[in-house]
Amino acid sequence: MTNRTKVSIILTLVILAAAAFGWTRYRERSKIPEVQAERIERRNLVATVAASGKIEPERMVNISADTMGRVTNLVVEEGQQVDEGQFLMLIDPESAESAVEMGAAGLRAAQELLNAARVAVETSQTNLDLALRNEERAVGLSKDLIVSQEELDRVESEVKVRRSELEARETEVRAQEQRLQQETANLRSARHVLSKVTIDAPMAGVITRLNIEQGETVVIGTMNNAGTVLMTVADLSVILAVLEVDEVDIRDVKLGQEALVVIDAMPDTPFKGLVTKIASSAIQASGSAAAAGDQRGTNFEVEVTIQEEIPGVRQDFSCSADITTATRGDAVAVPIQALAVREDDQEEEREGVFVIRDAVVVFTPVEIGIAGERYFEVLDGLQEGDEVVTGPYAEVRELMDGDAVTLEEAENDKGSGFSFSFSVSE
Repeated sequence: MTNRTKVSIILTLVILAAAAFGWTRYRERSKIPEVQAERIERRNLVATVAASGKIEPERMVNISADTMGRVTNLVVEEGQQVDEGQFLMLIDPESAESAVEMGAAGLRAAQELLNAARVAVETSQTNLDLALRNEERAVGLSKDLIVSQEELDRVESEVKVRRSELEARETEVRAQEQRLQQETANLRSARHVLSKVTIDAPMAGVITRLNIEQGETVVIGTMNNAGTVLMTVADLSVILAVLEVDEVDIRDVKLGQEALVVIDAMPDTPFKGLVTKIASSAIQASGSAAAAGDQRGTNFEVEVTIQEEIPGVRQDFSCSADITTATRGDAVAVPIQALAVREDDQEEEREGVFVIRDAVVVFTPVEIGIAGERYFEVLDGLQEGDEVVTGPYAEVRELMDGDAVTLEEAENDKGSGFSFSFSVSE
């Protein structure tokens, strides 16, 4: 074999090897997924708790009937403004008025009987006094043998009879006094019932619910059956958003925190409010929901007092709210989607991000503070200017510490700082 032939063979082998290596690198690089990154910046963060509920007035009274009967006069309509003490409706007063008249008659009769019993006591006392004087004289005359023993026995017996008669009359007086008290109580009760047939407004407000019509019969409540709620009077000058907050979020909610309330019927106008009440116990399922084994999560009731006037608001409007639980100004912030979890050398899970350093990704544990809408506050582990991998999620999930990367600058997302796409070699 000539030298020329040997050189040709060697060159051919080198070319084939270079081609094979290039093809291998091409295949490897063609499988490398593209991912995105973002440069860490300082941002103003706001942590919020989202909740939903209903609109209710701060002051509201449900008016029920204390006496059964037919509504004979109804003078208000739903949505009408009323003043405190204003007449609203009348329940048929005939039976109540009759009971008052009977009570008054019974009281008068009891008073007359008491008066007669007292006169009888006075008469019995007079008769006893006379008998005592006769006895005294008879005793004195019997000493001089002027009065016989028989006469003396008679006057002494008369005293005993008159004393017994007086005691009987006094007992009758006490009985009539008790009857008078009873009749007085009956009359007072009848007058109280009569007063309940006339229903006046307990407070100034708006008739937000009217459940009765003139001519219908109202039913009073019992221990196991609620009575008819005739109407609801509400003071709409102060409005509450009564919200249900999940048990996971309730610990972050505090009195005085600001909230932004959106009423479903007025979606374009958010209203500012303050947290004014936080329930200390969870909302209990009631009625059929409890019987069926309500599977909803544990929620706590939170009241937000809306600080603005709401034209046209109605009770029971559905609403949602974002309660501001914390704010951070000029905080080091990392995108939420950049966070990943990996095991350390002790096989304990650590939360962190992949930082690009010297063309490789380095898993860096971080300490997280409050959570904004799109960013977490970073308390420790990152610095302003660090570049972190943000996605896609499937690629972030597969990344490992030390993976090599090639970085390609991509178009910036508006308002999101610097954004990059790069390829990773596993």
